Amino acid sequence: MKKGIIHINQLSKRYEDSDFFAVQPLDLTINENEIFGLLGPNGAGKTTLISMLCGLIKPTSGIFEVDQLNYKNNKKQIQNLIGVVPQEYALYPTLTAFENLMYFGSMYGLKSNELKNKIDQSLKELGLENFSNKRIKTFSGGMKRRVNLIAGILHHPKVLFLDEPTVGVDVQSKNVIIEHLKQLNQLGTTIVYTSHHMIEAQDLCTKVAIIDHGKIIAQGTPTELIQSIENSKNLEGVYLNLTGGELRDYA
Repeated sequence: MKKGIIHINQLSKRYEDSDFFAVQPLDLTINENEIFGLLGPNGAGKTTLISMLCGLIKPTSGIFEVDQLNYKNNKKQIQNLIGVVPQEYALYPTLTAFENLMYFGSMYGLKSNELKNKIDQSLKELGLENFSNKRIKTFSGGMKRRVNLIAGILHHPKVLFLDEPTVGVDVQSKNVIIEHLKQLNQLGTTIVYTSHHMIEAQDLCTKVAIIDHGKIIAQGTPTELIQSIENSKNLEGVYLNLTGGELRDYA
């Protein structure tokens, strides 16, 4: 029987001065060692939900647990268990890749020799060993994405949150990132990620939840969701059927 590592109960968020809930009260369980995809249109609530689970913003109501730790009483312990890779680059452009990673690794309390070895290993695994001492501002988008990923996993998190980890990258970088995520998952890391790439999510995720207007409107394995919608050939067809085809631009 699969064990739930994240339990969410009636969790919601309404931002100050807003008439609407960005995330309406929802329940969700994410099992240990899953690759769980949160999919939805722009403004659907994906990033807000992940931000609450990472402790970056405070919920309006509800509770959640990570590895049986309640967020209200165990914020520090939860932060030590999780890794976060935001959509925006969380890197210092004037520092080198190695300097950036030394800084972020030290924040996790990793010892110097252990940290240096981990950085060297990670840079090599993600094809960046020859750019260790180059400044981040000289990197391509795909290279920055890979360094961004390394910064979030240096401490071997039990749960890894990723917000659009392959947006705007070249095909080669995307492939390297996806393969690395699969390896992390095989080593025991539960992955929760958002994406607009339906084919990527269909191939990568063991389970998916589609969120719209702050509500989870469908969840299951990619195969289960495809089979649940008549004439749907892939996850993109399911997504469009459930969320509609109108544009979701917002500012």
